[in-house]
Amino acid sequence: MNQADSKNKQNEPAEVSLYEKRKKIYAKGVRGYFDNWRIILVIITQLAFYGGLWLEWNGRQALLFHLVERKFYIFGLVFWPQDVIYLAILLIISAYALFLVTAVAGRLFCGYACPQTVYTQVFMWIENWVEGDRNARMKLDKAPLNARKLRIKSTKFLLWGILSLWTGFTLVGYFTPVDELINNVLTNSLGPWETFWIFVYAGFAMLFAGFMREQVCKYMCPYARFQSVMFDPDTLIITYDPQRGEPRSPRKKDTDTSQLGDCVDCNQCVVVCPTGIDIRNGLQYECIGCAACVDICDQVMDKVGLPRGLVRYSTENAMAKQQSKAEILNHMIRPRVLVYTAILIVITIIAGWFLAHRIPLKVDIIRDRSTLAREADDGSIENVFMLQIMNTTEQPQRYMITVDGLEGAKITGDSAVDAAAAGLTSFNVVVAAPPDSGKRGSNPIHFTITAEGNPDITLREKASFLLP
Repeated sequence: MNQADSKNKQNEPAEVSLYEKRKKIYAKGVRGYFDNWRIILVIITQLAFYGGLWLEWNGRQALLFHLVERKFYIFGLVFWPQDVIYLAILLIISAYALFLVTAVAGRLFCGYACPQTVYTQVFMWIENWVEGDRNARMKLDKAPLNARKLRIKSTKFLLWGILSLWTGFTLVGYFTPVDELINNVLTNSLGPWETFWIFVYAGFAMLFAGFMREQVCKYMCPYARFQSVMFDPDTLIITYDPQRGEPRSPRKKDTDTSQLGDCVDCNQCVVVCPTGIDIRNGLQYECIGCAACVDICDQVMDKVGLPRGLVRYSTENAMAKQQSKAEILNHMIRPRVLVYTAILIVITIIAGWFLAHRIPLKVDIIRDRSTLAREADDGSIENVFMLQIMNTTEQPQRYMITVDGLEGAKITGDSAVDAAAAGLTSFNVVVAAPPDSGKRGSNPIHFTITAEGNPDITLREKASFLLP
């Protein structure tokens, strides 16, 4: 190659891949204090998810977001589409709670309660039980395909598939009554939408927790990208203490350790990490805060006779200033945390007050547009209205309807209506008023709807009465 060709080759643009080719991570299982907490959280969250489907309340499913009826049943409460404000408030409370937890303790939610983390953990338990520990799994993947490997892999995928389908069925069961869903499955009459969503949810559960795993956290989850906005030097994160650990070196017999750090460079913290990072390189967005590296490092320190805590929960300020646990706790109460806490408390109290004083009655008033106004035999002017009454209680109600706003205005005909529990009832009301009771055109009137025997359930709605 001549000099000109060499120069031209150097000037050619280099090809850079924006996506790193995945190297399969074989995370080693570890038992310890934080792993026990992770197991507890997995059990609690899954008992709530799988068990909540079977709770009953007043003879119906306690938790049911019935899409066909357009009603959300949450124990004794019934929410309609008009109650979307409560969903917005719930999302705001959840967001501020996440901000508060992140400001105090980093990605604690990711490491212990995030659905991706929880289901990945469950799928890995199945994998370890079927294929064996880390070394056995690596050896199995490298082995050529034979009857034993096919049997083991098929068993794992079968168990993954059963869990995924059960997860999809459970999730759909919160939106379609589970008794109806079971009957449709047993009679092979499952609807196309239920079938579609069961298999979609099952497929994504298996894809994300069984195959993609850490890729979901690294490339798909937005939380990992903006977590740094909520972190500050006093946020608790999993950290490696370089002042104590460096220079790192393996411990050999008769080695002078006076000039060495406590890190024995065993790489066990990397081996147990579900995202495959080295915590000794500092804070990384891939770290989900599961603390598996803390558990394994403490065990290694015990074996070599060194103090625990080389890898631990701490803060940047604590590591730089060598603060004690008491000082770390004192610095946790800071303006950002106080602001998040105050906002969260205020929103929660306001939402709780409105929910406690929520009137379990909703009324929509629709004018009969076919006849805007008509003259009755006695000379009075009549307007016809249709009242759509939504009884959001769990008991049938009888409502009394009155009208005011115009002198002499009254309801002609029946002024009471029966409404089924958690039902929608349409009721036509004829309002009559003297022709000289108001001005020509539109006049404001008010309907008052009161539950018989329960004056606390009262709603007052505005309408307009037309005088020709």
